[in-house]
Amino acid sequence: MLDSVYDCFMSIITETTALAAFCERAANFPFLTVDTEFIREKTYWPVLCLVQVGTPDEAVAIDALADGIDLTPLFDLLADETVLKVFHAARQDVEIFVNLAGKVPTPIFDTQIAAMVCGYGDSVGYERLVRDIAKKSIDKTMRFTDWSRRPLGDKQIEYALGDVTHLRKIYSKLAERLEAKDRTSWLDDEMAILTDTATYLVDPKNAWKRLKTRSRKPKYLAAVQALAAWREKTAQDNNVPRNRVVKDESITEIAAHMPKSAEELMSLRAISRDRVGNDRAREIIAVLAEVGKMDSADYPPPPPERVDTSDNGPSMELLKVLLKLRCDSHKVAQKLIASSGDIEALAADDEADIRALSGWRRDVFGEDALRLKRGEIALTADGARIKVIEIPS
Repeated sequence: MLDSVYDCFMSIITETTALAAFCERAANFPFLTVDTEFIREKTYWPVLCLVQVGTPDEAVAIDALADGIDLTPLFDLLADETVLKVFHAARQDVEIFVNLAGKVPTPIFDTQIAAMVCGYGDSVGYERLVRDIAKKSIDKTMRFTDWSRRPLGDKQIEYALGDVTHLRKIYSKLAERLEAKDRTSWLDDEMAILTDTATYLVDPKNAWKRLKTRSRKPKYLAAVQALAAWREKTAQDNNVPRNRVVKDESITEIAAHMPKSAEELMSLRAISRDRVGNDRAREIIAVLAEVGKMDSADYPPPPPERVDTSDNGPSMELLKVLLKLRCDSHKVAQKLIASSGDIEALAADDEADIRALSGWRRDVFGEDALRLKRGEIALTADGARIKVIEIPS
């Protein structure tokens, strides 16, 4: 369809009946483009302010904060498996819908990941795709607008709708390129992650794994785990950011000192900076008391010891060069093939459990990476270029 047809009808929806009517029309199309506007500075859960949805015939902004509006028709549409939902950088948008509706929109096409497969580099921004593919420019004046304030102005709505009107052409062009290059299946792994509900659910018992711990001692780790779980649950229940409860550094300091009273706790340097109140101090001491009663068999297993990779340094550097060469020649983002951690693991172990050694990633990079380690190929300079050469048996 032409851009003039794409932009033929745009509106804002503030009532459930209008939303239901739109969703009924939208369900007849093979794909939708979707984006959200939200705020999260003062809450644990994102506060949804606006949902933009585009079909080939219209684009609407759904006011999620409108009095009395019921978003159920939208949630049902997003759960309709006969309609493809197109996002750009979908993870935060999908997290909102999982929190509100308990379901992941399915199926999903993420244009950021598709662009990475098509050679646009790592984590390509929406603005660049609009410029390169849709041949449009984005007015940045509304970028830092407060989407929670009402009423919304015409410029705000126009800006918000641009996130789904341009996305239609971007999706169509990227889908064509993927089909032409026979790379549609390359997105499967990433889309499987995005459509897995577990991707968006935080188990308080596992919250400690994101912290930088000071020690591998079992009781210390048990305290970190218990304190992080308490903080996560408290933040969820009160809908406040984690650091509004206590900061990361406070958790690790408390676990290191294991205070037995609120007075001891309040004397810790990190806690004094955190401005922890008396009620919360008592809760922390109660958590530590439960840790003291734990059987050592229930302590969490320590994280794997970091392996000294100094001996593998040269191999890692060669593998990084090879990764860039192969990704440049195939016009695919390095981030999709292997992370720095994957390169480190591969340098140490030919059978490392990494994605680069399976499927299409092995064809693009993994097999040659193993051949480089075995001395079957080498890297050489050809003027300003680096080339791969075969080594005779």
